[in-house]
Amino acid sequence: MLAGLAAETAEERVAAQFALADVPLAHFLDEAVVPYEEDEVTRLIVDSHDAEAFAPVRSFTVGELRDWLLSDEATRDRLAALAPGLTPEIAAAVSKLMRVQDLIVAAAKIRVVARFRTTVGLSGRLSARLQPNHPTDDPLGIAASIVDGLLLGSGDAVVGINPAGDSVEVTAKLLRMMDALRIRFEIPMQSCVLAHVTTQIAALEAGAPVDLIFQSIAGTEAANRSFGVNLALLQEANEAGHTLKRGAICVDRCMGENVMYFETGQGSALSANAHHGVDQQTLEARAYAVARRFSPMLVNTVVGFIGPEYLYDGKQIVRAGLEDHFCGKLLGLPMGCDVCYTNHAEADQDDMDVLLTLLGTAGVNYIMGVPGADDVMLNYQSTSFHDALYVRRVLGLLPAPEFEAWLAGDGFRRLRLDAGHLERLMLR
Repeated sequence: MLAGLAAETAEERVAAQFALADVPLAHFLDEAVVPYEEDEVTRLIVDSHDAEAFAPVRSFTVGELRDWLLSDEATRDRLAALAPGLTPEIAAAVSKLMRVQDLIVAAAKIRVVARFRTTVGLSGRLSARLQPNHPTDDPLGIAASIVDGLLLGSGDAVVGINPAGDSVEVTAKLLRMMDALRIRFEIPMQSCVLAHVTTQIAALEAGAPVDLIFQSIAGTEAANRSFGVNLALLQEANEAGHTLKRGAICVDRCMGENVMYFETGQGSALSANAHHGVDQQTLEARAYAVARRFSPMLVNTVVGFIGPEYLYDGKQIVRAGLEDHFCGKLLGLPMGCDVCYTNHAEADQDDMDVLLTLLGTAGVNYIMGVPGADDVMLNYQSTSFHDALYVRRVLGLLPAPEFEAWLAGDGFRRLRLDAGHLERLMLR
């Protein structure tokens, strides 16, 4: 609506859907929504397109693609093979023809598995990012949240701290604290401090124990520039993360080498005035093309974080979360979701319970685990450690297999015994 692109009536919206349903998929290969010459994300999408993978659906219209995705012919293997042949614009277009149950049933067919020290995305499993943020980056407060989350079964996706500051010193200090905890209690986990990617690279070069490298990304070159990144910098970060070889060794001797962690969110390009007249959901899907380039461990849409200016109420947040998850999975990404809202949005925790349950049914790889669902540093509402337990129990889901084994083992028992002695746990 802010971009001036929304239908003014329900009738107009349905008419637009009919028109969109008749557009041939091949049309999206011939007409860029953001000019090729002006945008490196467009160049990435066009230059990396896999024509052979696209061939089975090349003759389809958008409507025919929707029908095929919902059919029994769209098996898990065929969807995985198709992913490199789909552009983000195609994924976004077909999502606009789909109702909520369509977005769920199509996404539930797709499993995208990634691995570092844990394996995330397997069928029948749901992981959680343990998010122990603190408004002053106090290590003791952060440690308390980490222990709380681990004891409630969160942390198998990543233990990821959003720092209040963005210094190399703080980043390295927090990374060392988490790594010492991991080693002492033999926890199969990966850690991350969600500072700017340049800060993380500097911490890595200074000898900090960096596992995953994080960055927020968007769907246009100009929007990424507003985040202080471009594709070359992300490539540098990806290569730096691989040089450390900190991932676990698999049984077949391969290394868990998915080292990047990306966050996205509808509205980021529009808020930076970098949307080129394109709707925010299409640009969100284009951010997934950026992520796909680097074979990440984790991708999640922070779906309601930007505020009601971009997703007005609970219904829009629910819809956006399901769209994002579907589009990311369709494009071959290991998608999670920060089921969240800001306090000035027309939404509440009941809306988040609905989206959480729907995403669990749709096969989301992971969600957030925030103490009390209330992030005291970022000042927004998300999902809690208890919410992760709820959806696992109701839907019969388990944590990552390595983490499940740890929860039943000696390391977890020792952590429980020591949990009342945070100063000792921090290994100062």
